[in-house]
Amino acid sequence: MTKPYFSFIVPAYNEQDNVAPLHKEIVAVAKKLKKPYEIIFVDDGSTDNTLKNLKKLSPVKILILRKNSGQSAALDAGIKAAKGKILITLDGDGQNDPADIPKMLAKLDGFDVVCGWRYRRKDSPGKRFISQGAKFFRSFLVADKIHDAGCTLRIYKKECFAGLELYGEMHRMIPALLAWNGFRLTEVKVNHRLRKSGQTKYSWQRTFKGFLDMLDVWFWRKYQARPLHLFGGAGLFLISFSSFFGLYLVIRRLFFNYSLADKIWPLIAVTGFITGIQLLVFGLLANLIIKSEKKHDFYRIKKVISNS
Repeated sequence: MTKPYFSFIVPAYNEQDNVAPLHKEIVAVAKKLKKPYEIIFVDDGSTDNTLKNLKKLSPVKILILRKNSGQSAALDAGIKAAKGKILITLDGDGQNDPADIPKMLAKLDGFDVVCGWRYRRKDSPGKRFISQGAKFFRSFLVADKIHDAGCTLRIYKKECFAGLELYGEMHRMIPALLAWNGFRLTEVKVNHRLRKSGQTKYSWQRTFKGFLDMLDVWFWRKYQARPLHLFGGAGLFLISFSSFFGLYLVIRRLFFNYSLADKIWPLIAVTGFITGIQLLVFGLLANLIIKSEKKHDFYRIKKVISNS
């Protein structure tokens, strides 16, 4: 069997009416590229007829996750299963337009990643407001310089994902993670279509989780190899401050007859010293954990189906 050059990766969760039309559009685009390709749909624990409808499609490889694990996990599963040199990711809701892929591929020369930019979004005002808020915080915490970090329509070279793990809402952080690792990114304005069927999977809970993942990425970028610098540094500061403050109280008590009875200051000094010791020990333990940690996936694949 010819090894694919392009791998189309589509996570889908309860998109029973969208997967077949989207597959048809992908096949039409893929044939025009005139290179071997594969289409991977990741059924993210759907509870409707998504899987049933996917089994009717060809060509397609279907990864069936045992439970709903989230878009990032579904993308991670699809990326790891992909055999192509060029990976193309799309949302399963049909709002990404496969017709944009050729112009994005044309921009890939000289870059490692081409990100879609939904210049005119077809989302509700509430969803756009939340996205703008997330973009504001992202500009401070991750500074990925991408207009639309939430757009799943992207093209990657396979080597971008060597050693990269996706979980939670981390798919939004992919451009930042890759930029920090030295990969070259660019973006292209793409069409964004109205959802024709099904319901959006976005909610305030996902927004909250996305913000926490943003903080996680910021922390990981700065301290992934040296958590001792953060916790140990804070611990040493507290130890030093508490020690000098305690010494100051002792000097005032011994030489200036300052009464410490019924005062909170000694308790503050002792508490600060103990907290500093705890932070220092926590930093040492965090270093040990990171150095000995084994990577693991945050999802389980139940079955793989290939229709040629």
